Amino acid sequence: MEADRGLLDLLREEIRPLRDATRRIQPRSVTSLSVVATDGGNNRLMFDPFLVQIVRVVDSSNNEYCLELVTPTTSVPQLARRQFNEEGLPVTALGRMMKTLGVDSLPALSHMIRVHETGKPVSPTWVQVYRELVEWAILLSIISTKEFGTDTLIVFDGLLRSKVFAGELFKKYREALTAAIGSQRSKGRRLYVVGLAKHSQVLSRYRLAMALENVLTTEYPAYVEIPREVEEKAYVWSEYARGDDTEITQGEVNKFVGGKMFFVKFGSRRHDPVWPVDVFTPQAGEAQTIIGSLLADAINGFPVAHYPRSLQRAHENAALVDFDFDILQDHVFDALRRLLGNQAQSLDEFMLQDPDPASARYD
Repeated sequence: MEADRGLLDLLREEIRPLRDATRRIQPRSVTSLSVVATDGGNNRLMFDPFLVQIVRVVDSSNNEYCLELVTPTTSVPQLARRQFNEEGLPVTALGRMMKTLGVDSLPALSHMIRVHETGKPVSPTWVQVYRELVEWAILLSIISTKEFGTDTLIVFDGLLRSKVFAGELFKKYREALTAAIGSQRSKGRRLYVVGLAKHSQVLSRYRLAMALENVLTTEYPAYVEIPREVEEKAYVWSEYARGDDTEITQGEVNKFVGGKMFFVKFGSRRHDPVWPVDVFTPQAGEAQTIIGSLLADAINGFPVAHYPRSLQRAHENAALVDFDFDILQDHVFDALRRLLGNQAQSLDEFMLQDPDPASARYD
């Protein structure tokens, strides 16, 4: 620790200028809408020999935009065809996004989805990539097609950054999102897009230095803008901190970043939690309005204090639990019975066996 003391001093020196750049949050009143995809790890079936993955996206008003079941061995070409009808017109949010970006296959949409000649995926991790792509597609679809009655803050689950898009497609996606927001504004409705994450490498790196330098230790809700050069020092790959603003100066295309990062404290106590927040880059100049709108949502946060309530509601709605989950499990059993035909009775006998007899030691 003594030998590495210089590192802590360096971190404090890097973060010290932010103390004077801290701004008080002025509360704003606006409708909030959060969009969340299911967490695959929290929706595991009790009995699932085919490793079924649930792809479900809902919002904080409990509107369901997608419900799909895929497996690690699902045919990727067939899955892509399901996004379009027989005439080649998109019938899903993902299909509409693919058409907007000018691609007709999932491998062309994401370099992380690779397939064999048979159409089967190379790696089972493609399902997580597919889930993220669907979430981005639905965000674009909501802003492009939904009729909003009032000005609305749309809260994305996570930072507005992604590495799953191939080539410069995320740049085209951001341009489409900007155009959709502009179209809504021409109709008299202001839409704001913000991403909030539970964790960030930038916040983890500087958390102690911030406490020592009294950054965001105010007795009122506050926020501070994080310079790009501070972000870059926290990432192994600096491209993950290169926004459209640095793209101009460095001459390199911004392929991954769609947000301007801020650290935000919604509480009025010195040690209330600080959250990493991404404001959609074209709207960074309206950060005070956007974060002020987010404050009204976070004040009512429950059960997690000072965390946007709309985002918590969306998470609650996205999780398949209780009766819904039992129905899904029954569908898996029914499908297996049809597959087994005359041997279906063996499945019923198998279901009566205790899958974890060792658990009796806790009784």
